[in-house]
Amino acid sequence: MPRTPARLDVLAVALLASAALGLTASPLASAAPVPAAAPLTVEEQRLERAVPQEILRRSGFDSVTPGFVRALEGATSYGQAERAVARHGSALWERAVDRAQGRGTAGGDLSRDDDRPLYWARLGMTAGLRQWQPAFDVTEAQRARLMDRLERSSRGQDSMDLPTGKGVKRIVMTGFDPFTLDRDIRISNPSGATALALDGTWIHTSQGPARIETAVFPVRWQDFADGMVERTLARQLPKADLFTTVSQGRVGRVDIERFNGAWRGGFPDNDTVSRTETVPVADPASQPQWTLTSLPYEAITAADTGRFPVYDNTSVTEIPAGGGAPIVRPDGPTPGSAARAGGGGNYLSNEIAYRATLLRDRLGLNVPGGHVHTPVLQFAAGNTTGITDPEFVRNRLDIISQTREIIRVATESGEAG
Repeated sequence: MPRTPARLDVLAVALLASAALGLTASPLASAAPVPAAAPLTVEEQRLERAVPQEILRRSGFDSVTPGFVRALEGATSYGQAERAVARHGSALWERAVDRAQGRGTAGGDLSRDDDRPLYWARLGMTAGLRQWQPAFDVTEAQRARLMDRLERSSRGQDSMDLPTGKGVKRIVMTGFDPFTLDRDIRISNPSGATALALDGTWIHTSQGPARIETAVFPVRWQDFADGMVERTLARQLPKADLFTTVSQGRVGRVDIERFNGAWRGGFPDNDTVSRTETVPVADPASQPQWTLTSLPYEAITAADTGRFPVYDNTSVTEIPAGGGAPIVRPDGPTPGSAARAGGGGNYLSNEIAYRATLLRDRLGLNVPGGHVHTPVLQFAAGNTTGITDPEFVRNRLDIISQTREIIRVATESGEAG
């Protein structure tokens, strides 16, 4: 008898159409042992709540997971499963980019600039893959490779396509997933929305056309420790004329973070995991405590880029040479000090900036690059339950526009700061 796949627990019941749940595996493979379903991550478990479901429904992205699970259940070999993961992961990224840039149907009444459909649809896919019970043998290592492929392809990390040739500037920009979702599950991340809005776009500068390629990163300590940033950027930075990592920062302001510190401060990530330690990188013996932006911060802060004020942020927190308690230094680190926070803090926004600028230095590149902290994306006053409102959309669109203009100004400045 063909095997009927087990349901993907209460969460998947909410996610999957009944047709997807009733699929059967190939009779030729039905004799294979069925492994127990893997538990969902903390991040994936949030998906069953009402807000994520509304976001998916009002964007049309509620069809993503059922289609992906059907493809997985139809696979009769690891190779077929691998191709399904790559195809559906890339399709999710492309669909999110197209939606953000006005191509194709919006799929619902949620504004096109919203990054949250991508985030929640991806979690539906990873939950489906995690609890997939194939009718053929799949090792833990193989399943991990499938998950890695899904993560990278659905984030644009493996599809950056910087143009070649003269007369064209090449720009790399990265954003982040939403985070602090246990504080407010409605949260959007304007850096992720900016990545979707700008991926594959051209901007006109005084020095000619410039192409922007983007990717989005998870808010999880372990992915960074596993080298996701370096794997993504190592092939791109040598070709780039400028790079900027972007994340959500402080209320009502943009910060160009001058210094990045080699310290993890322990704030819980999207899986509620904490890490308090030196940023783990390859060759720790040569690891510096601080890295420095090479973005042209003077030109950026002097330009009229949008409605939010832009600051050159030089503050850090350090333990001075010789020891003692951490001290806030408004003008940057002192010689021999140990990092406890860069200008961008000691969370993953600081870490991606640290990793990207350390990679720049280790590759011997003289390229403008560093971190931009956007304003916090805020709902309208009094909106404590709605997933969107006109002010929320206006704020996000203004942040996207200003970040784009900051990138243009930085590109026109021509040289590393």
